[in-house]
Amino acid sequence: MGIIENTLHYQGTNGARKLSLIVFSGDFDRLTAVFTLVTGAATVGYEVNIFFTFWGLDAIKRKQGRSFTGKGFLSRVFGFMMGGLGTAPTSRLNFMGLGPKIFRYMMRRNNVATLEELLDAAKALGIHLYACEMAMHILGLEKGDFIQEMEDVLGVATFLKLSEGGQTLFV
Repeated sequence: MGIIENTLHYQGTNGARKLSLIVFSGDFDRLTAVFTLVTGAATVGYEVNIFFTFWGLDAIKRKQGRSFTGKGFLSRVFGFMMGGLGTAPTSRLNFMGLGPKIFRYMMRRNNVATLEELLDAAKALGIHLYACEMAMHILGLEKGDFIQEMEDVLGVATFLKLSEGGQTLFV
């Protein structure tokens, strides 16, 4: 069985537990931790919400690779720097992009789900993905710039209300 099948097989039914994450970082290792945590939580029955803001938005970017997205010169420069999961740097020892390649190799070698596989599992598990309205406005991004599984664009107050009654983490 693959990661998605294994994850779905062990999914719990208790919808009363809730985990919400505010994802500010677009670093490979931090995103891997985020998606490992949320897929694990979803498999044991947690309702899971993820709020992506600033560099974290890179995790749900629709167009992979470097491209000039956004409105205006500075927005387009930031859009170019946000290359999607395939270009996410490691937070330490990135070695000009070699760090994530080494991690991916080690993950495959140890039969551990890669970041991309964890995102696929999150999608399959129905984890709620949201984008930060303010960050999108600043960066000149639109809802169409993100994967179709991104449910909505929210302000902070709306996300906090949605997260109420559960555990909220900031990564």
